[in-house]
Order: sequence, then C-alpha cells, then structure tokens
Amino acid sequence: MAFTGPLEDQIAIRALNESYADAVFRRDAADWAATWAEDAEWNLMGMAVTGRDAILQLWLGAMANYPFAGFFVQPGSLAVTGAVAVGVVYTQEVLEKTDGTIVRPIGCYHDAYVRRDGAWLFQRRSFEMLKGQFP
Repeated sequence: MAFTGPLEDQIAIRALNESYADAVFRRDAADWAATWAEDAEWNLMGMAVTGRDAILQLWLGAMANYPFAGFFVQPGSLAVTGAVAVGVVYTQEVLEKTDGTIVRPIGCYHDAYVRRDGAWLFQRRSFEMLKGQFP
C-alpha cells in the first residue's frame, strides 16, 4: 500500500500518531484521549471496547501496571481517501513493571482514521503483537 493521498493529510495523520506517543510518554490521559473519535473502537490484544470514554478507561487500567512507559511509533503504510484513511503503524515500547522489570514489546496497529471538523482522529485501532509479550 505504501503512502498515498494528499501530503497534508499524510503529515496530519503522522502528527496524530506522534501526539498519541507523546501523550503516552507524558501519561497525559486528556491529550491521549483527544486522539480518538467519540465513537472509536480499540482492540487491544483481545480486549475490544467502543467509545472514547471506554477506550480511556482501558488505557488507564493498562497504564496503572507500568510506572514508566516509553512508546515509539513508525508508520508502515497509509492510504488517504477523502475524509477517511487506513494504515499500519509499527510500535516499540519500553515498559517498566511495578516490580521494576523492563519489557520491550514490539507490535503494530492496523488503523482506520477519520477527519472530523478538520482534525484527523483514530476511528479504529487493532493491536497485533509481533515480538515479546505484555505481562
């Protein structure tokens, strides 16, 4: 698929992914939640939730297990068509568990994006583990 569609939209969607990663590093729940559409869907390793509020609650529960979370993203593909887009984003994480153990899972998100009121948001994210595991 590579990268297709208007460059300004591609840049905006990359910025969305980078804002998501930045909010994880800063543990900023409001900024992180703002990257999602109100009616978004998130499938995190078999835990599927719908709606921004439910997504935020799942994230807060997951983050409670990690005093530190580093989250890095690398776009793999992106296809923009009008006000919707699909893409793949590879992730690498550095997670410190509450017992001090460090884990480094590598995965990818299969994403669907939507542009609403001029802003790109996550409409659907489905996480696939590529290497490692979450404890």
